[in-house]
Amino acid sequence: MNSALVDFHCHLDLFPDLASAVSETERDRVYTITVTTTPKAWPRNHELTRTTKYVRAALGLHPQLVLERSKEISLWEQYLPQTRYVGEVGLDAGPRFFRSLELQKGIFEHILQRCATAGGKILTVHSVRAATLVLDLIERYLPPEKGCIVLHWFTGSKSEARRAIDLGCYFSVNAQMLRTDRGRELMAILPSARILTETDAPFTQVSDRPTRPSDVSLVIEAIANLRRMTPAEVAAMICANLRKALRG
Repeated sequence: MNSALVDFHCHLDLFPDLASAVSETERDRVYTITVTTTPKAWPRNHELTRTTKYVRAALGLHPQLVLERSKEISLWEQYLPQTRYVGEVGLDAGPRFFRSLELQKGIFEHILQRCATAGGKILTVHSVRAATLVLDLIERYLPPEKGCIVLHWFTGSKSEARRAIDLGCYFSVNAQMLRTDRGRELMAILPSARILTETDAPFTQVSDRPTRPSDVSLVIEAIANLRRMTPAEVAAMICANLRKALRG
């Protein structure tokens, strides 16, 4: 792996041209998890990434889409044997999506149970305004020996972060998180061995354009500044963490 860059959470299929985005990421040699938001998006993402070296597609059912797409859970289950990576999944209790929270819980419980049965899955998990509930369900249905949880763009409290650490979770952080006091405070308490990097491209911005996986170098620089490390040391740390997560 040689301290390559790692983008553990982005949405390449939301770029104007998915095939070009995958090719560019391969050229840039960024180890990338490109998540999907609905099971119907999986076949095309899988087709373009099943033989790539650096890019892997994750099978998702985004909590913000559960109200309209909950019936696709059967399709999600059908595709699960094709991949080790699951995402974007989780819960969103923000004002726009709170009314579907009970439905989201049912879908997320089902996903966790199926991943536990399959074993060895790696999940990238959304937890907006729902960190405690997400952690409750993870503790109940997916213990660390059954799968690996990576909390994407975590915005919970310090106590929730500590609980997640105790549950064996990893955290994928992006540059936009680390521009906020809350994000920097979170970074201060995270064990070095539980940190991964992400862009959440194209939902974050750099220089008035959407980010792409290679922009994860900005996250490396930000972590280096906060932890008083060199970028090379941070990159090596992130790659070591990725290897550990992949080993399960």
